[in-house]
Amino acid sequence: MAKLHRAAEPDVLKPLLERARLTPESRERVMDHALALLADLRAAQTRGWVNQFLQEYRLNSSEGVALLSLAEAFLRVPDPETADLLIADKIGDADWKAHSGKSNSVLVNSATWGLMLGRALVGDEKTGALRRLISRAGEPFVRQAVGAAMKRMGEVFVMGRTIDEAMKRMKKPENKGFTASFDMLGEAARTKADAERYFQAYFEAIRAVGRDPKAGHSISVKLSALHPRYEVAQYDRCVPELTDMLAQLASESAAQGIPLTVDAEESERLEMSLDIIASVARRPELKGWNGFGMAVQAYGKRARAVIGWADDLGRPMHVRLVKGAYWDSEIKRTQVEGLSDYPLFTRKAATDVSYLACARDMLAARNIVPAFASHNALTVATILDWAGDSRDFEFQRLHGMGEGLYERLVNEQGYHCRIYAPVGGHRDLLAYLVRRLLENGANSSFVHQLADEQLSEAELLADPVEKIAAVGGTRHPSIPLPVELFGAWKNSGGIDLAERTILAETAMAIAAKPVPAAGATAPVDVRAAIDRATAAFPGWAATPLATRAATLERLADLLEENRIELMALAVKEAFKTIPDALGEVREAADFCRYYALQARTGLAPITLPGPTGERNELRMEGRGVWATIAPWNFPLAIFLGQTAAALVAGNAVVAKPAPQTPEIARVAVRLAHQAGVPEDALVLVTGGPEVGAALTADPRIAGVAFTGSTPTAKKIAAALLEGEDRPLVPLIAETGGINAMIVDSTALPEQVVADVLTSAFRSAGQRCSALRLLLLQEEIAEGVIEMLRGAMELLILGDPADPRTDIGPVIDQAAYDKLMAYRDSAKAQWIKTVPVPATGLFVPPTMIRIDRPEDLTREWFGPILHVATWKAGQLAETVARVNAKGFGLTMGLHSRIARSAELVEAEARVGNLYINRSMIGAVVGSQPFGGEGLSGTGPKAGGPHYLHRFCAERAVSVDTTSAGGNATLLSLDEGGI
Repeated sequence: MAKLHRAAEPDVLKPLLERARLTPESRERVMDHALALLADLRAAQTRGWVNQFLQEYRLNSSEGVALLSLAEAFLRVPDPETADLLIADKIGDADWKAHSGKSNSVLVNSATWGLMLGRALVGDEKTGALRRLISRAGEPFVRQAVGAAMKRMGEVFVMGRTIDEAMKRMKKPENKGFTASFDMLGEAARTKADAERYFQAYFEAIRAVGRDPKAGHSISVKLSALHPRYEVAQYDRCVPELTDMLAQLASESAAQGIPLTVDAEESERLEMSLDIIASVARRPELKGWNGFGMAVQAYGKRARAVIGWADDLGRPMHVRLVKGAYWDSEIKRTQVEGLSDYPLFTRKAATDVSYLACARDMLAARNIVPAFASHNALTVATILDWAGDSRDFEFQRLHGMGEGLYERLVNEQGYHCRIYAPVGGHRDLLAYLVRRLLENGANSSFVHQLADEQLSEAELLADPVEKIAAVGGTRHPSIPLPVELFGAWKNSGGIDLAERTILAETAMAIAAKPVPAAGATAPVDVRAAIDRATAAFPGWAATPLATRAATLERLADLLEENRIELMALAVKEAFKTIPDALGEVREAADFCRYYALQARTGLAPITLPGPTGERNELRMEGRGVWATIAPWNFPLAIFLGQTAAALVAGNAVVAKPAPQTPEIARVAVRLAHQAGVPEDALVLVTGGPEVGAALTADPRIAGVAFTGSTPTAKKIAAALLEGEDRPLVPLIAETGGINAMIVDSTALPEQVVADVLTSAFRSAGQRCSALRLLLLQEEIAEGVIEMLRGAMELLILGDPADPRTDIGPVIDQAAYDKLMAYRDSAKAQWIKTVPVPATGLFVPPTMIRIDRPEDLTREWFGPILHVATWKAGQLAETVARVNAKGFGLTMGLHSRIARSAELVEAEARVGNLYINRSMIGAVVGSQPFGGEGLSGTGPKAGGPHYLHRFCAERAVSVDTTSAGGNATLLSLDEGGI
């Protein structure tokens, strides 16, 4: 099972197609039944609110997207100013009048009315009775109208705010004959307090449902809600704790006589989930209780294998088969991490095939009690045909969706259907459930297609087996393999560190690699190094551009072949964690391949226009010998990125790594020579500031590429201007910054906290792009800070070679002393700090409150986060205050208001702006990196303009008439003398 999810899609689908295929006779029966179900569904379109919503507001329409986007954020916004901005942003440009009164649903029309009122105030309508009415009533009237519409949505999507309210609602006539699986769900836990709150909610819900066992209801549990560090790297910690918590919930469910189902998680957690479920299933105290269950996602390549695994547990297991809930995030993660293939199917029809194959296995299984969660008429009809007269299974549907599909089956034919019913406050749950609706209402889904009146019944009920067989089971052409993500250049390969065995093997391999002992340091002869490079320059510059580019591509291949050795050096010499070390190697390889492509396409001679009889050409050629000076925080990626760019442009290079990380530089240079760079065209010099000063002072240096501190960059700039006879040479400098993240009250706190932890504390805060200043809108500040406190408590500091470690030590004693001295000086302002190991250069991650953004006047290069607040309505002023610091490297924004994002895009004076994501981890070719002002000179590394700075531009003009005229012009046959 472990390798199945990385297998090629056609190979996985081949046996599934045979298992899911219908005979001609059964196909005819299934179609007849599906047509009848389809008729029931269409008849119910006037009843189901979500069905009517999809009819009125298609999810690919501006109004549909606006309404769902508003619902995702509106109820969590505490302040009227931001609420008004959100309303204006989401509904101001949409045509709500076109929908007014059209629907048969009072709920749809009431929502439309509220939105139409908002549009009248925030949109372009300037006249009319409605406008005058709203103007007299004011913004509070509009907020109330929109708020009422959002609460209406909450009432439909959420079964009840409490378990008692949800159970009472299940007794209403529209739910006659149905049972429920209640889920006390919100976002995943970020803190221990979150997990404890969710655990208690589940426990109380089990007892509440147990008070009425004859109702037949059950409880669904999500493991990620029960542990804030539910991650493979934390397996030894989270799996035993989750097993114990789930066992307690299962024991209580057994005592109450009700079923309990474990919901599905992302594929990276699958094997952990199975370990937890298996441990609980084998508990002796649960013997005789047949209510334990689990969910399986059919879009996963391992789904059928998991069905077999569940059947082999040796006890009855309820299995809920679902299509899947994390498709887009799974695709993105696989691409970002450069993995070999996707863990899921890339075509909707392939998921349908997998679902049918799994369903057939479940119906034939010995120990599985099947539950089929589907809103698809063809899927339901197929299962009914395969099941024959059996009633030993159930269907399931989401609350608010699928009305009409199951009523006749339940109330007239004796089948069982359970409603998956979320329970909780609308403010907390609506954001999560809107995302669920978007997933299940995607354009390719049956629910969405049903609302499209232009689709025929044949199109709606097309056989997925035939669809997939027609394309040979191939991957969707719009979803390239991760290695092919960038098309023109090869994406670097990753390691699936979410696979426990692979993570352990990687850690052991790294531990086994020794770091070369530092020998006696010989004096560095900088002049001799420059002599060698100067002599080698003409030959390397004359090497064909294609050859230089191919050399970089060979170097990228060698980096990946020697990945473990390089990762080990990054871990043991630069104290990088295993994921950061992997990222280091991947980024270095990406630089090499990207610059090779850019050289081929951007450095070739260009023929320019001119008059007849004249040839004009622009050439990009090497300048001479470049000095590249790299930092210790990216001792391979930046070291090689700068050097590879200079080399492919035709320059010779004297490369100087940071004094803290010479060994990884030595290996990188050795591999570059092995790839084909002449030994004298790339010369390594090691040492401290005195070596760098000697290097930049030499007048033969034709350019400097430097990454480090702003003061050092200024010293280099001054050195390059000394001497009357010294040529003016370019300096490419990338320096640090007081990088700020601005968060408004529409932001999702859980997402903010995750991105703040990553941005501020990953790599011990030792990244140029790291978050230094968190600016929270004051209305949400304390809530976000409290969540950050809890999340910081869970950070693990320790040996970076240990897979469990989140944060390693800082680079050296000098950095440690500087950071600790500053941290101690601000002790009165600490919001939160965490304990560290007793030995080692560990700076405790610390959150410090400051009164104003202006109070932070310099960059502190470590795990120290400063927090200040800003007032609603002052976003532009807040951006201006950050700009005024003079730095301009990275900035972040968390907001659901598109116009706020547009404002920050227009006003922020930074090289890299990150919206609704973390602020670190720029990807070569996708997010060119580099700052402005005090943060650097540009051009941006990993971008399309970088190589030109390493070149001398030379224009050549040739008068071709001087030797007797333009033969081409004279040959034109257009008459003449």
